[in-house]
Amino acid sequence: MHLLTRIQRHLRRTGTPPTRFGREVVGDPRFVADLRNGREVRSATEARVHAWLDRHEGCAQ
Repeated sequence: MHLLTRIQRHLRRTGTPPTRFGREVVGDPRFVADLRNGREVRSATEARVHAWLDRHEGCAQ
């Protein structure tokens, strides 16, 4: 699944603001907004975000 799609699903499901997600996961409150505007991330950052989501998806359900 595309990274941004997965993040947006998580945000909708949990009600987490995009700025909070970005700050907690990668230390950048503009992370989600930048992704929505076409930002490309390094593979290491993408893997880090997917790993974070993998750990937290069970908590949100």
